[in-house]
Amino acid sequence: MIRNWAKAALLGLAVSTALVSVAEAQGVLTIGRREDGTTFDPIATAQNVDFWVFSNVFDVLVRVDKAGQELLPGLAESWEASADGLTYTFRLREAKFSDGSPVTAEDAAYSLTRIRDSELSLWSDSYKIIKDIQTPDAKTLVITLNGPSAPFLSTLAMPGASVVSKAAMESMGEEAFAEKPVGSGAFMVQEWRRGDRVILVKNPNYWDAANVSLDGVEWISVPDDNTRMLAVQAGELDAAIFVPFSRVAELSADPNLTMVIDPSTREDHLLLNHEHPPLDNPKVREAIDLAIDKQAIVDTVLFGQGEVANSYVPKGALYHSDDNGARGFDPEKAKALLAEAGVGDVALTYVVNAGNEVDEQIAVLLQQQLAAVGITANLQKMDPSQTWDMLINGEYDLSVMYWTNDILDPDQKTTFVLGHDVNMNYMTRYQNDTVKQLVADARLEMDPAKRAAIYAEIQKLAKADTHWIDLYYSPYISVTRKGIANFGQNPLGRFFLEETTKSE
Repeated sequence: MIRNWAKAALLGLAVSTALVSVAEAQGVLTIGRREDGTTFDPIATAQNVDFWVFSNVFDVLVRVDKAGQELLPGLAESWEASADGLTYTFRLREAKFSDGSPVTAEDAAYSLTRIRDSELSLWSDSYKIIKDIQTPDAKTLVITLNGPSAPFLSTLAMPGASVVSKAAMESMGEEAFAEKPVGSGAFMVQEWRRGDRVILVKNPNYWDAANVSLDGVEWISVPDDNTRMLAVQAGELDAAIFVPFSRVAELSADPNLTMVIDPSTREDHLLLNHEHPPLDNPKVREAIDLAIDKQAIVDTVLFGQGEVANSYVPKGALYHSDDNGARGFDPEKAKALLAEAGVGDVALTYVVNAGNEVDEQIAVLLQQQLAAVGITANLQKMDPSQTWDMLINGEYDLSVMYWTNDILDPDQKTTFVLGHDVNMNYMTRYQNDTVKQLVADARLEMDPAKRAAIYAEIQKLAKADTHWIDLYYSPYISVTRKGIANFGQNPLGRFFLEETTKSE
């Protein structure tokens, strides 16, 4: 794609002028991101733009390590499970919320009850396994399950299960809390300027505050990828995430910058709205899958910084299966399937995140590939802050989105994508009762070999139905100015900003 560099440079200058007026103090880290967040209520979002910010504002009972492989103590300094796997007893560490009040077992119980029962919760199905919660004392939490659950401990590390202050939530109300929350993480929200930035300051009451170097963090919304990169190059941002693949080589050669490339669980995919004809026809969905040359996306858009995806379970993640019936690139077979389906001329609305260089390039490429088999994809470029609501409301036919795992276990993504929960199978409206039952069975199966077999079957059935179209796996790519250390993400996407340092 030909970029208007002169225009981008002017935009970068405008952004730079805005940035320097706010964060000149040493020890304040400025990070450029694409879009603004949506909420600080942990249970009411499924978006990385929210999770990645409030993972340092809130804390969870159980954390995931930097390698993304082990569970570590969080607010719970220890725990034990009963022999039958039905009861978990957690001992909470001495910790305080940002308002100085103590973190108690009652706060943890309240938070888990909300994510299980609240109408606001996007994650309720994953927590229905919780039967009862008791708080024998202020630092002891006892959770009883309806049955054994393999992913249970992992679900407690999910950002949506962050522990919130019961007193603050009830006194402020959910709406006000979602704007300026009370958490127990390394940083607290000083101000949220909608559409512009979230200003975080060091939380003096954080249980490990003595080891937090930064005075604050500002997450600044710069939607245009090239403008965001120019701001880092100009020194007006300390760091930026979502580096375009096309810029990696150039930025790597800049002596003032450091590229940060971390292993990830990111998987990009093409969502299909099954409620919109002819996408309700499995032959049409299969034809679209066959019409897309995924390797061409990796080669031309990602510049080789990734690989073709063959499953919704990321490669290298727990229970990923290569034996799932993934289709290759076969436009002639795609044409034959469309003829069999008897759908005639097919025109689809393809919602694209405007300003996202990769999404825009993929959209043009897919538009061309679909046209080659007789499908017209009408591109509708929208501000990224609007596309999520469009997916929820079903106002789309096609849209490229991505997912990064938030817990170690595949249950979370599987439930969200295929479990027929409140999220309408990631807004695809996909329906398969056999898959739904298998998702529930996998959650309760404690034998690893049997779980693996269930997940292998789920992946085969989902692929056969073309629930969506897997495109590619890719790493997290960020860039920082020299002098920024310990900046990066674990495979689940968490930034450990409590360990990040900044020097002039």
